[in-house]
Amino acid sequence: MRYISTRGAAPSLDFAAVTLAGLASDGGLYVPEVWPTLTQAEIANLRGLPYPELAARIMQPFVGDSLAPERLRELTTQAYARFAHAAVTPLIQLDQRHWLLELFHGPTLAFKDVALQLLGLLFEEFLARDDSRLTVVGATSGDTGSAAIDALAGRERVEIFMLHPAGRVSDVQRVQMTTVRAPNVHNIAVEGASFDDCQAMVKRLFADPAMTARHRIGAVNSINWARLMAQVVYYFAAALQLGAPEQKVAFSVPTGNFGDVFAGYVAARMGLPIERLVVATNVNDILHRALSEGDYSTGTVTPTAAPSMDIQVSSNFERLLFDLGGRDGAVLAAQMAEFDQYRAIRLSEQQLAGARELFTSARADAADMAGAMRWAWERCGCEAIDPHTAIGLHAARSLEWGEGVPVVTLATAHPAKFREAVERATGFRPGLPARVGDLFGREERCARLPNDYEAIRAHILAVATPL
Repeated sequence: MRYISTRGAAPSLDFAAVTLAGLASDGGLYVPEVWPTLTQAEIANLRGLPYPELAARIMQPFVGDSLAPERLRELTTQAYARFAHAAVTPLIQLDQRHWLLELFHGPTLAFKDVALQLLGLLFEEFLARDDSRLTVVGATSGDTGSAAIDALAGRERVEIFMLHPAGRVSDVQRVQMTTVRAPNVHNIAVEGASFDDCQAMVKRLFADPAMTARHRIGAVNSINWARLMAQVVYYFAAALQLGAPEQKVAFSVPTGNFGDVFAGYVAARMGLPIERLVVATNVNDILHRALSEGDYSTGTVTPTAAPSMDIQVSSNFERLLFDLGGRDGAVLAAQMAEFDQYRAIRLSEQQLAGARELFTSARADAADMAGAMRWAWERCGCEAIDPHTAIGLHAARSLEWGEGVPVVTLATAHPAKFREAVERATGFRPGLPARVGDLFGREERCARLPNDYEAIRAHILAVATPL
């Protein structure tokens, strides 16, 4: 399997190189040169497999010759051994149509663990081959940071610098990052910044000669293909339990950076029969406007109780635009250059029509979000859900569905990560699972820096171990 850049000017790479590279050298994102496909019989034969085995089977075509099948199974088994539920991503029934896919049973209580526990092992595997080191730089609106830090803490060949917007993550999200004492972990709170500001700085670091001359820069955000690839698996896991491939299944996905829902698109391209993919946004609704009106234009980021969705620039949307636009890298590069200049583009008719074949979008405000939390709590056996999941559930319940179509909402975070919001909506204050320990009794360690690229770069250059 070879990988190409969405902007067409970077060399093609194999899976191992793509995993360590993160962002392509031309500023684009890597995608497979061709989409691997499974027949309906091959999908049916995946029923009943343990999650690690299912993961290895689904991912092997993307991995190609970079890992032998036996070694990939060893890594998936190791990655998911730390999850608190034997099913790894269990399905919970809410009513006759609606289901929750619980993705928060990993060590940091968020769906990012599903991919990042594996990504940490892949980094270690591939870096050992050429005895090299990697300096990971990432941006987080909350959950990516804690999941990446947990996956990479203490690894000898990797150093991680994680940027988050100061004051715009939950208290649990913050302390999960800042209380990790491993010497290879460095947290940076960026004052006066949004997630988009942090993400833009990370992308600049990848293209900065002063950085790349001294460090091999890697990514843990969903710009990294390996992370997105691992998320494809749970779409298969859920659909198989609900009758696939004979039965179509719909998914509603709380969406910020578009990586989680794009993984569903990949599953559909592989042959999984998906009825619809619902892109559920909060009031920061750039993706809802893009998919419903063709208007991909930024506005002001509004802080909400669902901070992982407080995003205006969705990096992974570029992958979809590339695939729907005929995979023409030059055309996509020009389109993204226009977006970078004007912060707005119109989707082409081809892109918009292609998106509407599979995607639907819906927007939820604070009242919608709270209403979904109350419905799950009061009508579904005291089911507590976090604000992001609630936005997905609101979207799923607000749309019309065909007879007999099961609808799965991705439950992306444990409700205790957003206990104040859950308590306001339901009167119930969820507690943290015992396995995470006494987070608030630990000392925090975090650099606070201004929203200034030069300050961020200078700090990383001063602290990071050079090649």
